[in-house]
Amino acid sequence: MPETMRVIEISKPGGPEVLTLAERPIPEPGPGEILIAVDHAGVNRPDVAQRAGTYDPPKGASDLPGLECSGTVKATGPDVSRWHAGDRVCALLPGGGYAEYAICPADHALRVPNGLDMVQAAALPETYFTVWTNVFDRGGLKAGERFLVHGGTSGIGTTAIQLADALGARVFATAGSDEKVAICEKLGATGINYRTEAWEDVLRDAGGANLVLDMVGGDYIPRDLKALADDGRLVLIAAQGGPKAEVNFAQVMVRRLTITGSTLRPRSVLDKARMAESLRSKVWPLLDTGRVAPVMDQVFDLADAAKAHERMEAGDHIGKIVLKVR
Repeated sequence: MPETMRVIEISKPGGPEVLTLAERPIPEPGPGEILIAVDHAGVNRPDVAQRAGTYDPPKGASDLPGLECSGTVKATGPDVSRWHAGDRVCALLPGGGYAEYAICPADHALRVPNGLDMVQAAALPETYFTVWTNVFDRGGLKAGERFLVHGGTSGIGTTAIQLADALGARVFATAGSDEKVAICEKLGATGINYRTEAWEDVLRDAGGANLVLDMVGGDYIPRDLKALADDGRLVLIAAQGGPKAEVNFAQVMVRRLTITGSTLRPRSVLDKARMAESLRSKVWPLLDTGRVAPVMDQVFDLADAAKAHERMEAGDHIGKIVLKVR
């Protein structure tokens, strides 16, 4: 095995041009960790925020961007029995995915589902961990309920639509063009063009959403509350439109609404291991049979990470953007 690896560093906070190809020593796995020879790495909004200097990695995490990857287990640290060298995995990473080798806790890796290649597998962890914990664990979505997800053609959106539909919910999704609305509908949702329709009124006319998953925040929040049915739940997972909103809490009390939220990256190693176990037992069978699948946008070479970030920031992508590492 070589002593160094190619990586993408953030040379300084800024635009996509600050992503720089460099070399670093290959890390060694510690107790409970595995070393993955990275095949592909997913590109996500937190990578963009970290590059811009607005989202610092948690203490102890790699300073390199990249929160998910697919690849082959190269080595295992002490106390690892689940995985062995040569196993094909995809993994949720604390950071460091934009590199030829990455370290992660062994319990945060999952086998590559049947029928999926390494490109598709790299698109799974960040979105599936996020959707499962927020929509089904925190949000408590049940079969027969009405569910609204914003950004329906994003990686989160396409995953949320498919999982909610597969598990029996009635799904609504917002998107910014008729083309994107059609994609949402093909995946199993009632699509709503947020540029031409008042999505909160659509949901009220349908009886109200039992659950809303929102990554926009800002002025969407009071509209989310209007869209909810009595006893409805709002789960916030990002604030692309800003973290502040003016809310009439009288309606929260009178209509018994619940507002909650979370971010994935700062969660504990144990929390993420529990999420992985839920995915392993409840979601991976759906991937194995093709009932749900990642929606892929575009693949860029590792050296072209800046172009991948430009595409994500342009907002035209549909599904997941992935880097080809080797």
